[in-house]
Amino acid sequence: MGVQDLCQYYTVTTPHRSNVFSETLEYSIVKTLINAAFSEIKEGAFAHLPFLQFLLLNSNKFTTSIGDNRFLPWDFLTPLQNTLFIENNDIRSLSKNTFRGLKSLTHLSLAHNNLQTLPRDLLKPLDILSDLDLRGNALTCDCKTKWLVEWMESSNTTVPAIFCGSPPQYQGHKVRDLPLKDFDCITTDFMVYQVLPFQSVSAEPFVYASDLYVALAQPSSSSCTILKWDYVERKLRDFDRIPAHSAVYCKPIVAELQLYVVVAQLFGGSYIYRWDTNIDKFIKIQDIDSQKIRKPNDIEAFQIEGEWFFVIADSSKAGSTSLYRWNQNGFYPHQDLHSWHRDTDVEYVEIDGKPRLIISSSSQVPIIYQWNRSQKQFVHLGDVADVMDIQMVKHFRIKRDNYLCLSRYIGDSKVVKWEGMQFTELQTLPSRGSMVMEPFRIAQHQYLALGSDFSFTHIYLWDEKKQKFVKFQELSVQAPRAFHPIPLEGMDILLAPSFKGNTLVYKHIVVDLSL
Repeated sequence: MGVQDLCQYYTVTTPHRSNVFSETLEYSIVKTLINAAFSEIKEGAFAHLPFLQFLLLNSNKFTTSIGDNRFLPWDFLTPLQNTLFIENNDIRSLSKNTFRGLKSLTHLSLAHNNLQTLPRDLLKPLDILSDLDLRGNALTCDCKTKWLVEWMESSNTTVPAIFCGSPPQYQGHKVRDLPLKDFDCITTDFMVYQVLPFQSVSAEPFVYASDLYVALAQPSSSSCTILKWDYVERKLRDFDRIPAHSAVYCKPIVAELQLYVVVAQLFGGSYIYRWDTNIDKFIKIQDIDSQKIRKPNDIEAFQIEGEWFFVIADSSKAGSTSLYRWNQNGFYPHQDLHSWHRDTDVEYVEIDGKPRLIISSSSQVPIIYQWNRSQKQFVHLGDVADVMDIQMVKHFRIKRDNYLCLSRYIGDSKVVKWEGMQFTELQTLPSRGSMVMEPFRIAQHQYLALGSDFSFTHIYLWDEKKQKFVKFQELSVQAPRAFHPIPLEGMDILLAPSFKGNTLVYKHIVVDLSL
């Protein structure tokens, strides 16, 4: 017997009176309230009808929504099949718990209302539902409808054809035939998680003795600040400070279980500090040649064949970007790489299994050095692209493909792709006032943060189909200088040091739009 047949089969009706919900008809099997002018269903309205099997609430004035538990404690105690019709009203929404407790409901009709979405798990309590009528509702066919399509595919319930009312590309389509593969319902967001009340120009997360730390260069307070992650309070807190007049970079390196911090300063020379476990304090152990490193701008640390190196990019006319090597007692000069070119940034990357350094400059195009194993030095390999005045060069990889991000303060920033012999331009992004263009990965999401000294930071997300970055979100960071993700247990955070404002810690949020 179908849903429409049931309407004709039951003929017992209740008079249309304003107090009909309060009638005591304890043994009623059928209750029909058609054109009764009711505008809401109150909790417990049917508690006095434990034997009720068939309820019609058609053509009333139910509007807006039907809330939680409106049919409790009417639990359909009879083991017979039960039917509920709420047709030809103006219901616009339902609570996910509207039908909670109706375990014996077999026939449900919500036809000809004004429903555009149905909450996920609405039908979950209906264990034996055999017929569902949703005709006459112009459903919005987006992520919030995806669950309904999946439910219809897996359920034995008979559902007459229902159609999409919107969006335009799906208008008039059968809901059952929607292409679920086109519904990408998982999105993400970045929300401020912690505000660090100071300015900084670099942020370097590191792990030492199984604890997580962050080293931040703070030129305004003349220090390298070390923060430690508090696993109980789940935030960064103060740990120690290294005096550093005009610090521009604080690079932590854990070599042979020992913690070192390379402190680069614009004035007063640069130094290397070591954490002394005997006194729980950083001590200065080494000066860096001030004749070579006059105006440091970036530090990159890496290992080649088990040996530790770091390279400092020098941005002065008379200085030299230099490579230092660990030799058990400290880091010592190993190679002068690039002299008198006002280098702005250096990036270490392995491409095709070969260690390489890419150095950007304000006076020439970025250049590539490749490690020569026999000479144990880097040798000049070539140029990156025909573009000048690069503030920062950063590498990222998607599957087997290698890319570089080249940020520019004036003009368009570039994304270039390695094509086997050289880098070729893939995408340009407007970037007036950009000092940082940082690609970073969180879970399966490849992001790109393009900061600006004059406007909002733009977060881009890699589009696999388009093979390029698309705009995703804006962040309000004043004059950002870096973006560093940190994976933590149960969440991911993003550090955003600022040259002019507070240093911000963002939390990466995963949002399921189908819920």
